[in-house]
Amino acid sequence: MPESSVITHHTALIYVMVLVSASDGDMTDAELGEIGNIVTHLPVFRDFDIERLSSIAGSCTDLLQDEAGLDTALGLVFDGLPEKLRETAYAVACDIAVADGEIKQEELRLLELVRHRLRVDRLSAAAIERGARARHTVL
Repeated sequence: MPESSVITHHTALIYVMVLVSASDGDMTDAELGEIGNIVTHLPVFRDFDIERLSSIAGSCTDLLQDEAGLDTALGLVFDGLPEKLRETAYAVACDIAVADGEIKQEELRLLELVRHRLRVDRLSAAAIERGARARHTVL
């Protein structure tokens, strides 16, 4: 995908989730299941064709094979998201990071990159992160 392409908000949100899932080199079943759950249940995806999920996720992972793939993907995400969905993107990224019960260092670093790239302020990010932990806490 050329760097100058603009992706849809659906694609941008899926890219963010795939980036977090792939950040540690292991896209777990829990993370992939959570991506499917988010796409199936979040209101922002009501008009999304779920049949496209796999191909969009694949295009993101293909993009990551390039040397500048992460930076390119983050740029596409930023360009594809309206400002009002940037916190939503950070929220779904956090949900994927905690989906498998542990947050690895690589995921934390990617969350930091996403937060900065999407210009999510520190206080909002802390609230979003706490909400993700609360939603995914088990006994």
